[in-house]
Amino acid sequence: MTNSTHDAMHAMVVLTIHRGVGDGPTYTEQYELSPENTPSLLDGLRWIHRNVDDTLAFRYSCINANACKECMLELDGEVVYACMERLKPGHRYNVKPLSNKARFRDLITQIAPAKEQLQTSYPNPDTTATDDKA
Repeated sequence: MTNSTHDAMHAMVVLTIHRGVGDGPTYTEQYELSPENTPSLLDGLRWIHRNVDDTLAFRYSCINANACKECMLELDGEVVYACMERLKPGHRYNVKPLSNKARFRDLITQIAPAKEQLQTSYPNPDTTATDDKA
């Protein structure tokens, strides 16, 4: 193995993650990760959460199986599944929440259409019930 090949294999992966809450301001945080910790983007996010910043919010259900479709986000402007996206040593990546969905926090966005979301207010039974005894 040549020195340049060895250096490339051990070069850090840099993730610039766009963070924020709801419609509030967006800020970025940069994380440098060892390639050993980032076989996939999801692995890198989980490593950051576990070892560096446990406030980083992102969604996933399965691990590297692309079965649940919950880990969608934008990587360098492209919509990807974090569990399937492989990262290359020595590269820099820009990670954002889905731009066509409402952001809840950091990389977590709305996934269900508004009509399918649980209603937060319930009808008042006194105003919706009919009195059949009248």
